Amino acid sequence: MSTDTPDYKDTLNLPKTDFPMRAGLPKREPSWLERWNRIGIYDRLREKEGRTPFTLHDGPPYANGHLHIGHALNKILKDMVVRSQQMMGRDARYIPGWDCHGLPIEWKIEEQYRAKGRDKDQVPVVDFRQECRRFAEGWIDVQRDEFKRLGITGKWEKPYLTMDFHAEAVIASEFQKFLMNGTLYQGSKPVMWSPVEKTALAEAEVEYHNRQTDAIWVKFPVVDVRRTGVAGDGSSLSGPEGAGTKIAELKDASVLIWTTTPWTIPQNRAICFGPDISYGLYKVVDTPGECWAKVGDTYLIADALAEETFTRARLEEGMVTRMRDVSAGELAVLTCAHPLRGAVAETEPPENRWDYAVPLYPGDHVTDDAGTGFVHTAPSHGDDDYQIGLKHGLPMTHNIRDDSSFRDDLPFFGGERVIRENGKPGGANKAVIDKLTALGGLLARQRITISDAHSWRSKAPVIRLNRPQWFAAIDRQLGDGLDEATGQGTIRGRALTSIDKLVQWTPPSGRNRLYSMIEARPDWVLSRQRAWGVPLTCFTKRGAKPTDPDFLLRNDEVNARITAAFEAEGADAWYKDGAKERFLDGIVDSDAWDKVDDILDVWFDSGSTHAFVLRDREDGSEDGIADLYLEGTDQHRGWFHSSMLQACGTIGRAPYRGVLTHGFTLDEKGNKMSKSLGNTIAPEDVTGQYGADILRLWVAQSDYTGDLRIGPEILKGVADSYRRLRNTMRFMLGALAHFDEADRVDPADMPELEQWVLHRLAELDHRVRTGYDAYDFQGVLQAVFNFATVELSAFYFDIRKDALYCDGDTDRRRAARTVLDILFHRLTTWLAPVLVFTMEEVWLERFPGDDSSVHLVDIPDTPADWLNEPLAAKWARVRRARRVVTAALEVQRTDKAIGASLEAAPVVHVRDAEMLDALKSVAFEDVCITSDIVLTGDPSPAEAYRLPDVEGIGVVFERADGGKCERCWKILPDVGTHSHPGTCARCDAALG
Repeated sequence: MSTDTPDYKDTLNLPKTDFPMRAGLPKREPSWLERWNRIGIYDRLREKEGRTPFTLHDGPPYANGHLHIGHALNKILKDMVVRSQQMMGRDARYIPGWDCHGLPIEWKIEEQYRAKGRDKDQVPVVDFRQECRRFAEGWIDVQRDEFKRLGITGKWEKPYLTMDFHAEAVIASEFQKFLMNGTLYQGSKPVMWSPVEKTALAEAEVEYHNRQTDAIWVKFPVVDVRRTGVAGDGSSLSGPEGAGTKIAELKDASVLIWTTTPWTIPQNRAICFGPDISYGLYKVVDTPGECWAKVGDTYLIADALAEETFTRARLEEGMVTRMRDVSAGELAVLTCAHPLRGAVAETEPPENRWDYAVPLYPGDHVTDDAGTGFVHTAPSHGDDDYQIGLKHGLPMTHNIRDDSSFRDDLPFFGGERVIRENGKPGGANKAVIDKLTALGGLLARQRITISDAHSWRSKAPVIRLNRPQWFAAIDRQLGDGLDEATGQGTIRGRALTSIDKLVQWTPPSGRNRLYSMIEARPDWVLSRQRAWGVPLTCFTKRGAKPTDPDFLLRNDEVNARITAAFEAEGADAWYKDGAKERFLDGIVDSDAWDKVDDILDVWFDSGSTHAFVLRDREDGSEDGIADLYLEGTDQHRGWFHSSMLQACGTIGRAPYRGVLTHGFTLDEKGNKMSKSLGNTIAPEDVTGQYGADILRLWVAQSDYTGDLRIGPEILKGVADSYRRLRNTMRFMLGALAHFDEADRVDPADMPELEQWVLHRLAELDHRVRTGYDAYDFQGVLQAVFNFATVELSAFYFDIRKDALYCDGDTDRRRAARTVLDILFHRLTTWLAPVLVFTMEEVWLERFPGDDSSVHLVDIPDTPADWLNEPLAAKWARVRRARRVVTAALEVQRTDKAIGASLEAAPVVHVRDAEMLDALKSVAFEDVCITSDIVLTGDPSPAEAYRLPDVEGIGVVFERADGGKCERCWKILPDVGTHSHPGTCARCDAALG
């Protein structure tokens, strides 16, 4: 530049903004949280009138520890739902809540007791419950701060707690509805029982881990052929003659069963076979010497499992021969002896002997995938076993006590435990195996690894154990309901109808999962043998049997007295001295009734939350039904499930209109996170290093319908995406400095390029709204991110930088700034539900003020007439041609023929006349960011640059002719011919 040429840099309209490139989110985000709290964002949104309510009901997390990354995923998804619904014009309410009762908290207090050498049973129950309450209160405060740090909006100062007095009163009254409508009953059936914690567990309270156990093959000698039986097809069979003369051969055989729970053998009452399985009669013709089989022994076994079984018995090929087929009809009339038969003297009482018959019954649950094709059946210790017992009138046994020990007076096994206090195996299995071995009752044994149920709290194995429990009958008719097939209503029928007709499932697969679970589930076990929770507020008649019609006290006046006490004092009122007399005296004879002290399953607590949150709170749901429940996929067997059952028993339908489920969090390699593996990611670590917005962006970028991976490298990629979005917002802020209404241009008066941007905005507005309504955050973010980084930053902004920086007060520049203002309002509000802190920072950079916040505004309405499909089609052709030109110039730049695209004035050969007309109708040199461009319909020469995927366009490189404008850097012939030295005509005019 000549020393006489002025420096024009200060004359350019360069971006002006204090918005920093570096976000500094970890340090800055807490100040925005304080600001939102100070100006009362959540409550101010509730003041907006005339809006359709939208209620997302919070599935209560458990108040007993710091948050993990799964908590963060769940709460961030909920927050994005609430914020997006609010910004689309609804009154989106979110009341956070906590699950406060139950075993996990009680277990923590017991651990503290054990560490101090204290005995829980020596502590008054009310005192113990108060310690549990204080423990939960402490963790609620911790978790509340951790959730708020993630940018979660909600009624944090007034959450719902299942241990609030009103909540406990409502839970009790909801239970009383089951009492009064006849669905409550006391029964005795196998439940999942934790011997360590001495309580029943729900399916949602167990997890499955591998453990080693002994598998045994046990011989049940056939001792009789019944005169009648039931064949596999359900038809009756006559005795030996009807079954065929060969059936006598079976009287000398043994039925082989296989089990991985040897301790259940003393409780055996029957054997089940598969009616469609192929069975055979096998005879031992030789032995290797060292085995439990003897020459001449005959066994009944499924053909598919014979070879494996005899191999385990050390019987080599040729030592066993198959004698013949055995039909289901033959099996159905057999009776076996118990393998412990005759081991106990007849002087022992009958309940201590095993001299009863063991019949064979068909069972659809029997397979030939493993074992022997025969299933040993102990009705006290298995669901299928129990159903078989009910069907055929088998007696229940009560050999196993709460601590998993055999009752002391049981011969051979008294006092032996299945599971010890520390969760390790007891001596029960060994005692049973040793006795069976001594009696010659085993054919084989093997040490194997199985996947088995464990308590998710104590991590100890659980067993299936028959214990008196309280149940809700889910197939008992309740009167008019939603079960259209019957015109009546059972809990199951109402639930299945709700699933099919009343609930929207996201993703749709959630419907099938919950439907199949509820379709096949047994009655709901409501009782737990613990102390911390809401009691089963009912009384039983002294001396009556559970089957007696007056066994349960059903009295509205008593119920009301209990509910009033709970409202005033909480559920502790049930456990105070004189509680029974307090609730019954003056209404019924308290001496005639016994108070039940079991507590309710905590899933009943959380399942009842719709009543004391959605129904009872002023900020709940107007009809008591939530618009959305949102939890992980495990809650199909947890909160979604229990809420469905509870509500169908009390209000006749699901308490939600929509259910959204998300997957679990895994590490970068797809492994389950574990502290022992060192692959966990704590939310506080992410917020401390990157900021909460990066964690929120990770959630939005992920497909939450499956499992989500997270780790250091993934977070680095998320942070890079964030920086690109931040740069887009920074560019707009800089270009919009001092923009006001006087600068605004009507869309009809804008250049085509700006009208094309408005068209894209109209398309995107529809995509964003439909995406947010469908909870498709990944789809919304992908669409907005691609638009911001590709169509704006790499195309529109790239083109319009020249006009924004170098034009004077031209229509073109004012139109571009008008579009940038329109873009600003849409991008900030579209992204605010995800990047809550960053979009607030962007908003306040333009609109500072004590009451200003992007979270107080809605997504702006976008005029439908911005849509312009013909214009969009034209500019799609323009962008396609631009790709060829920019690629051709990049080759020249790589070869160092030019340093910048403004040094070029390429010749563009366009074969298609429509394409050529389109390019000539726009300032194509500006679109390609060149100083000049020549458009021609002449055929492309051989040396022309082409792109394989863009036919009919060739580019021949030419240098721009003229001088370089010292202000805009374009190379033009007129540079130096104007009043301002070294400028082009456009810049000379801008300088005035």
